[in-house]
Amino acid sequence: MIFPPLSELVLVLQMAIGPVILISGVGLLLLSMTNRLGRAIDRARTLRVALFQADSLAQKRIVAQLHVIWRRADILRKSIILASVSLLLAACLIIVLFAATLMHWDVGPVVIVLFVGCLLALIGSLMLFIWEVNQSLSALRLELEDALEPTKNEVESTK
Repeated sequence: MIFPPLSELVLVLQMAIGPVILISGVGLLLLSMTNRLGRAIDRARTLRVALFQADSLAQKRIVAQLHVIWRRADILRKSIILASVSLLLAACLIIVLFAATLMHWDVGPVVIVLFVGCLLALIGSLMLFIWEVNQSLSALRLELEDALEPTKNEVESTK
């Protein structure tokens, strides 16, 4: 096997910088997503305990919150999977770039497919993440519903 000259390897390293930066950024995004998932799971466990100690009206609100949290966790799971696929495709892209340089292969179409797949997975992940953030506000609205609605006594005293 004949190795390419250093100048050619430097060019490959320069091309690989983009996917490496992408891997770093998506890694931070994954950290955020897994933290949110952990918090949703912890909140669901807390609400489950509270469910059995609450009266019937409070139980209905807790069940509604649990449904929202379940939906959020499922959305986050999908978002995490897509972000992970994006990372895998970026890593494969780097390997293909180096292998193509070492073996003198023409891999243009493979590089295009890997890069586009990587970005599409990232876009899907981000769209799901945005959706999950909006869902978290729905859970908060359910939790604060009784605090935000004026009681009958407050309404009567303002008349």
